Amino acid sequence: MPFFIFAGNLMNRSGVAIKLIEFSKLLVGFIPGALALTNILGNMIFGAISGSAIASATAMGSTLGSYQRKEGYDPAFAAATNIASAPTGMLIPPSGLFIILSLVSGSSISALFMAGYLPGILMGIACMLVATYYAKKNNYPVTNFPGWKAAVRITLEAIPVLSMVIVVMGGILSGIFTATEASAVASLYSIILALCYRNNTIQDYWQVVIDTVRGSIPVLFMIAASGIMSWSFAFTGIPDLVSEFLGAIPNPIWVLLLINIMLLFIGTFMDAAPAVLIFTPILLPVAKAMGIDPIHFGVIMVLNLSIGIITPPVGTLLFAGSAVGGVPVEAVIKKLIPYFVALFVVLMLVTFIPSLSMWLPQLFGLV
Repeated sequence: MPFFIFAGNLMNRSGVAIKLIEFSKLLVGFIPGALALTNILGNMIFGAISGSAIASATAMGSTLGSYQRKEGYDPAFAAATNIASAPTGMLIPPSGLFIILSLVSGSSISALFMAGYLPGILMGIACMLVATYYAKKNNYPVTNFPGWKAAVRITLEAIPVLSMVIVVMGGILSGIFTATEASAVASLYSIILALCYRNNTIQDYWQVVIDTVRGSIPVLFMIAASGIMSWSFAFTGIPDLVSEFLGAIPNPIWVLLLINIMLLFIGTFMDAAPAVLIFTPILLPVAKAMGIDPIHFGVIMVLNLSIGIITPPVGTLLFAGSAVGGVPVEAVIKKLIPYFVALFVVLMLVTFIPSLSMWLPQLFGLV
């Protein structure tokens, strides 16, 4: 966990966001509302690299905001697009939340990583469909093609950044190194990349170390405390009580819907990491009793919590993204409603079509 946090923090300080934004423009610039789609695609890539939805929303929102205002974008729509798409990085690996979930549930980190790909991509596609519809309705412009020479340069500059995910996941799946060792590889890769970009001073590297320590200590403390909490739950029989209550419901569809509603509600007022640590020991036994694979359940849990952090009244990412966009939360919520509908559809698809989560892990023989 500390190594992945270090890699994400260092990439944040190395000018990665600009390179990803320019590369994203090449891929979606020909579609109306190109800057909104660039924001979404940038969040998907940058969120996976940084491992933080708030870091992704801050980097993309602060960088793209001025360009969107110049092209006449509604600031509330721009902020809503940034907020809705930022959590995709919580599902697309390497995801810090899946690492925590693996520690609590005993599930394979590699399997959880692979299981998050399709749901994370579906989240991004759902956001893109909403943004495209809104952009066409309001006649938002496309982005001019910069020319083949510039396109080649932008692509070549983005390849080293994109390769980090390929190196990490490729090494894990090929058996070159374990998921734990992959975190050290990611840190080493980010150091080499930062040295090549030459955008950081010695003070920047030291600040990255400080930020990593500050970010790691609370998470590691919560992981340690969750062991005591899990024992307490088992000792008091809370999982058995919850299991008996949900088991009394004859229709498993209603049980899954209740679990989703519970997790969505929890995500609105609690950060995702402590929510995973506290509620996995309670809900995972129920899921197993219903025949739900722990990997599939883990994806359902993370997807719910990723939607919860953008949901009022207390969604942390909602307030952070509104602050970055300089837009009142009340105005952003109105523009978020279509995104909520789209993300809820994705949640239902992932919940009731297990193959969306399990296909890749099964394909690579991880489950």
